[in-house]
Amino acid sequence: MVEKKLTMKLLKEKYGVCRLEKTDPIPEWGRNSDFYSITKTSDELSIVCPQDSIPNDIKCEKDWRVLKVEGPLDFSLIGILASISDILAQKEISIFAISTYDTDYILVKDKEIDKAISALVNEAYEILKD
Repeated sequence: MVEKKLTMKLLKEKYGVCRLEKTDPIPEWGRNSDFYSITKTSDELSIVCPQDSIPNDIKCEKDWRVLKVEGPLDFSLIGILASISDILAQKEISIFAISTYDTDYILVKDKEIDKAISALVNEAYEILKD
């Protein structure tokens, strides 16, 4: 019997990945949920949040689902994100990854989520539904 690798949880909502200008203020609509991610660089301001919160005039890519790696994960663990992305790459599933202090979040397009879950389960990952 194959030993379970990790447990992941599929979050309920659909999310959008937004691009704003680097000089734009962080909008309130991007901070109104249990899960959101805001990254500012010298080139842009990116926000990942529930797609229902995103105004129509914002440049974004919608219909992402989130798989949360159940953590917290120890910083000494090696290859978690690489392993997951490799499994999904072999099935030609594109991802958008977000890492936090405690864990990793893998975003997969909604149209590919069932295929992604199946691929991960076949590799001994446990998937919980939120």
